[in-house]
Amino acid sequence: MLRKYVTFILVTAIFTLATPARLYQGIVMNSAETIEPWNFKLGVAPTLIFGKDGADNVLGISGKAGLGLTHRVDVEFTGAIFDNYSYFGIDAEYWAFKGPNVNISGAVGWHMTNFELGADSSGIDATLLASTRPVNNLEITGAVKFSFDHFGDIDRTATLGHFVPGLEYKISPRVDALAEFGIALTDDSWNYLSFGLAYYFRQ
Repeated sequence: MLRKYVTFILVTAIFTLATPARLYQGIVMNSAETIEPWNFKLGVAPTLIFGKDGADNVLGISGKAGLGLTHRVDVEFTGAIFDNYSYFGIDAEYWAFKGPNVNISGAVGWHMTNFELGADSSGIDATLLASTRPVNNLEITGAVKFSFDHFGDIDRTATLGHFVPGLEYKISPRVDALAEFGIALTDDSWNYLSFGLAYYFRQ
């Protein structure tokens, strides 16, 4: 009986410590336009997750690698490293609407998060993106992203949701500068700020 109580306390403590790290959703960091066919994109972005309820801010590095498959479809890999945990995800994006100055796309994917103290999680992602170009070289972007996580070591689920406004500025034909602010929409989510560069390897 004592062993059960000790195990319960340890697992609860681990989960409490792991929860702030677990609730990283993964950056969006792209517009509604997909990557051109068989072009490759590589991006890196420092990411700051803002603490809440007395928790400290967490700074890490996020990265994205993407490949255009058709004129409307691409696939992207997302990775991130923070203190004591890491994140990996993959998603496929479909460019659903191409307007004169408005684009809309949707993406679905899967991710996993590994934490040194245990309570690893995995789940599915769904993202709706829109973007517009008010002037040359500048896009205003917006996304709504939800992730549905399950913690393997503990019988618990979490729903993460963010509204993500952002900017994408074309420095050159191959280099974009990006920034976004993730606004938490659910109790399980944390606000974050991400900014970085994306490089396109064009054919």
